[in-house]
Amino acid sequence: MWNNSTKPDEDIETIIRDYGDMLFRICFLLLGNTYDTEDVIQDTMIKYISKAPNFQSKEYQKAWLIKVATNQCKDILRYRTNHQMVNLDDIQEITSNSEQYEIMECLMNIPEKFRIILILHYIEGYSTKEISKMIGKTDSCVKMRLSKGRKLLKDVYQKEVD
Repeated sequence: MWNNSTKPDEDIETIIRDYGDMLFRICFLLLGNTYDTEDVIQDTMIKYISKAPNFQSKEYQKAWLIKVATNQCKDILRYRTNHQMVNLDDIQEITSNSEQYEIMECLMNIPEKFRIILILHYIEGYSTKEISKMIGKTDSCVKMRLSKGRKLLKDVYQKEVD
């Protein structure tokens, strides 16, 4: 059984090094700005320190971090009253070429419940079964959202290209 019995500050450094970029990408794509994203990552680390959970493996740890971070993102999205404002300079910072930038921009324009599924499946490489466990939905629901999300992304991308 794997557990995190190292000193908390060393453990946090390892977690940030191992999962920081992944968590940042996921949260940024959900929230659309670096300020909220950084807040969520910080709050996720604080929860990790305060809960001090023991995990069976690094995969459980990774799934826990993703779940906590995405739940915090959902909380922020739930309380926003205006339409999402995305700083396009921020998107350019995390993309390496213009095609990626266009896809990221399109991804920001589809509903969050489809966006998170697309991010976890295509960017982070999770299977539909793994995603269903993370978000608490059935495998068939995840597959349906994945299919509908692809269609929505394609439609938004086509509008951008035309």
